[in-house]
Amino acid sequence: MKQSAGYEKNQVLTVEIIDITSEGEGIGKVDGFPFFVKDAVIGDQAQIRVTRVKKNYAYARLEKVYVPSPFRVDAKCMFHKQCGGCQIQAMDYGRQLEFKERKVRNNLIRIGGFSPEYIDQIMEPIVGMEEPFYYRNKAQYPIGMNKEGNPVAGFYAGRTHDIIANTDCCLGAAENKEILRVILSYMKDYHVSAYDETRGEGLIRHVLIRKGFTSGEIMVCLVINDKGHGDGKGARRGVGKGVAKGGAYLPSQEKLTQALAMIQGMTSVSVSINTDQTNVIMGKEIHTIWGKDVIRDTIHVRDVENDFADFGRGITFAISPLSFYQVNPVQTEKLYSLALSYAGLTGKETVWDLYCGIGTISLFLAEDARQVYGVEIVSQAVEDARENAASNRIRNAQFLVGKAEEVLPEKFEKEGIAADVIVVDPPRKGCDGACLETMIKMAPDRIIYVSCDSATLARDLRVLCDGGYEVKRCRAVDMFPMTVHVETVCLMSR
Repeated sequence: MKQSAGYEKNQVLTVEIIDITSEGEGIGKVDGFPFFVKDAVIGDQAQIRVTRVKKNYAYARLEKVYVPSPFRVDAKCMFHKQCGGCQIQAMDYGRQLEFKERKVRNNLIRIGGFSPEYIDQIMEPIVGMEEPFYYRNKAQYPIGMNKEGNPVAGFYAGRTHDIIANTDCCLGAAENKEILRVILSYMKDYHVSAYDETRGEGLIRHVLIRKGFTSGEIMVCLVINDKGHGDGKGARRGVGKGVAKGGAYLPSQEKLTQALAMIQGMTSVSVSINTDQTNVIMGKEIHTIWGKDVIRDTIHVRDVENDFADFGRGITFAISPLSFYQVNPVQTEKLYSLALSYAGLTGKETVWDLYCGIGTISLFLAEDARQVYGVEIVSQAVEDARENAASNRIRNAQFLVGKAEEVLPEKFEKEGIAADVIVVDPPRKGCDGACLETMIKMAPDRIIYVSCDSATLARDLRVLCDGGYEVKRCRAVDMFPMTVHVETVCLMSR
């Protein structure tokens, strides 16, 4: 491979993009030396400018496309290059699905050590979307000031904390634009300051918007840097419920809540108090200032074998500002229905759902299982899960607070609770080693692994296979169109 000595920063070159990285960067080569080019699409013939040179590769910026790739499309959002959210919006959606399916396949082969022939045998076609835009039921907008001193909302530019003013993200719910217009107008009219993270001053830091796609209910939570409020007890719900009870957290607060209440579907307006100089968005205290403490939404069970037709069964969830809830409800129904289908429940099984969150998968499984145990480290999520089980009249789901790698061995080794099926949906870092070890010891008939990172999935599948399991089925689900991220669900049998 050619060494880097021949290339310098700011050098202009012409390349053809021949491949793409797992992070969505185009790969072009000059005399065998690879360049990673952001915003390039496979098949582009382009002019690039070198930005950083390493020993065996370099990074470059796309300057001009001479001959566009047949897979290049006009991006829906004018800010897609600057914003860090949509890495592959300029790529045809069909090609996006091929890229994601290949990403999962390559990780299983390269990291998991499975043969290409074996993976091709067990992998099923990726589940895409008919409408790959406006699918997010949650958005978090940082608030800042522009050069003219006016408040702005948008998203951070890639790998920075510079706000790109954009209230019309084409991945979010249509109502987000009007909600932000109301909030920004209120801030300007009543001289409400935006947070300056450099100085740690200013009032409004972020705006969180959540929408129930089935219910139509909308929640707005303003994250505020308000040192004058807060009881110091980590209050979560119902504290300061309503302006009369909790007092005002914002200047002319009633004017804001009245304006937001006019938006169709508005159900809950709250504030989250965060006075720390931190990258963490939400504070520990949530105070409802108008409407209800939660919104509700329903996820339906779908018939995997009949093109995901609606079975008519649904689970309704209460969603608070801090709840973990999948951001793409359309694909969530397909993902969880796949997990349920793979589990093959007959009504006799004891099922463990690890990293269960607010019980979304657990409650999906409960109707077809004898008993479900959900394990989650976040106590608030477990409280939500228990409430969701009660409101859906589900009595055979029990939720436990703790680390999966600690709760599972204790219940198995000390109390003798077995598992016929284990479902695991870990964070991006994958499963803890002790958790995998206990799963192998418990020897369930089936393990369903739901993953948001196919690299750690491949690593963990190898451990489970070395412990006596075999991957039987595997399918990617495109939960995040226009981005490089993809979910995967696998069935393993002992």
